[in-house]
Amino acid sequence: MSSSSRKPKFIFVCGGVLSGLGKGIVTSSIGALLKARGFKVTAVKIDPYISIDAGTMRPAEHGEVFVTHDGGEIDQDLGNYERFLDITLSKRNNITTGKAYLRVIENERAFKYGGRDAELFPDLINEIKEMIFENVGAEDFVLVEIGGTTGDLENKPFLYAALDIGRERPSAYIMVTYLPYLRNVGELKTKPTQHAVMRLTEIGIFPDLLVTRNEIPVDEPRLETIAKRCMIKRENVIDNPDTDCIYKIPLVLENQQVIERILEHFNMRPRPKPALSDWKKIVKNLEDDKLPLVKIALVGKYVEHGSTKHNDVYISVVEALKHAASQNNVRIQIDALDSAYFEQDPKRLVELKDYAGVVVPQGWGSRGVEGKIATIKYIRENKIPYLGLCFGMQMAVVEFARNVCGLTNANSEEVDSKTPYPVIHVMPDQKEYLAKNQYGGTIRLGSWPCKVAKNTHLFDAYRKTDVSERHRHRYELNNEFREVLVKKGLVISGTSPDGKLVEAIELPKTVHPFFVGVQFHPEYQSRILKPHPLFVEFIKCAKSK
Repeated sequence: MSSSSRKPKFIFVCGGVLSGLGKGIVTSSIGALLKARGFKVTAVKIDPYISIDAGTMRPAEHGEVFVTHDGGEIDQDLGNYERFLDITLSKRNNITTGKAYLRVIENERAFKYGGRDAELFPDLINEIKEMIFENVGAEDFVLVEIGGTTGDLENKPFLYAALDIGRERPSAYIMVTYLPYLRNVGELKTKPTQHAVMRLTEIGIFPDLLVTRNEIPVDEPRLETIAKRCMIKRENVIDNPDTDCIYKIPLVLENQQVIERILEHFNMRPRPKPALSDWKKIVKNLEDDKLPLVKIALVGKYVEHGSTKHNDVYISVVEALKHAASQNNVRIQIDALDSAYFEQDPKRLVELKDYAGVVVPQGWGSRGVEGKIATIKYIRENKIPYLGLCFGMQMAVVEFARNVCGLTNANSEEVDSKTPYPVIHVMPDQKEYLAKNQYGGTIRLGSWPCKVAKNTHLFDAYRKTDVSERHRHRYELNNEFREVLVKKGLVISGTSPDGKLVEAIELPKTVHPFFVGVQFHPEYQSRILKPHPLFVEFIKCAKSK
């Protein structure tokens, strides 16, 4: 347990009716509003799955995997916390069922329980509490989001831990709940929420605030019904209907005096309301019809999931582009395009001329690769501003090797292990992991330093030669081909401090207005109020086009 004598307040956020409601955005927004009033805030995400982390999960199913500075592969909500709160979190800020059980097992193996049975109660509950407390430092508030939905078997241990912490420390419980809208009768239904609250009270937790999620705003009669049936004050029922911009959510919650309700619950004095002028400016810039519109194509391989578009796979990239657009005083339209679309019919590449810039983000494996390479070739030849991220940089190297250096059938070993020109190859220390099928947590992860070359787009963005960026990759540019690539005009604009690992490539400014690929993930460090400089520079060039 934290040795700090400070007693922070805990705010637990759980979900009702169904998952995917936006608990992470609600949690992030409350944290941002508390921080705007001068409080110190941190956040913890609990994922009830048995996996140790999100590292081996399929993006099309799970959504984006966010990477922390210390190498944690975490659910995307941790990215929302960092973006909204402008704080840097650790992998310990994420707790999973797998992590908790593993610690109990390790304790039992180390004879910590003195030979008695290791049990769900109290051992697992105590371990979950300990893992939450390990995130406590000098904060005034600790936000703890419990994934899943009340009633799920897998999140019960975490709810019991939250209940137990509430007996020991000042705590508040917030339920984010869904009100389905029946179009045939034209009304929102409150019964599912009533049942969800009932399930929560069966554990012993009575929500202090309810945040409703719904397609349309809730009318007053239904808000009164929810308050009466769920035994909660009417002013503590907060309506949070769908919006086209997540950065409106703090403003929506602020207008309904959420922070006043929270401070009142903890018997704390109210604090002056913040102006939130920066937030309002971002929302205004993203929606102002008078600002010029910049259209960006995001060409990826996880764009579609079944018959629908997948909105969560590249969420950090999308949000970083929005941050940069607001900084450049432009509106932005981001169209996610499946790389297979261009692979199946290369004639469609001409559609890219309609865009001011193109981003090719991260990816794994061989599917859709030729579509990405064809996209990059078209962008390079037609001088459309380009930003390649991780796999997007690697495919830019492959395209350049094939079509400029004349290395026919050049490829990445990840895509074609028998390629005659493996311009992208597996990192030497990764071969042993692959041979043993050790995939989880073994790739190059977390923050690593990068040396930036002057007189490059990369330097124009950062305005300094030493930066640190987050990584998540197993393959790298093969130095055996470095000389021929550079001789043909490829610029190595970023390397590891020892010069051995290529971190960034680009084309000369005299050849292309903006063609940059980076092995790292700058999107992970972009903040709403502090856009990442590389994205800002990219949008700046796209804007001028």
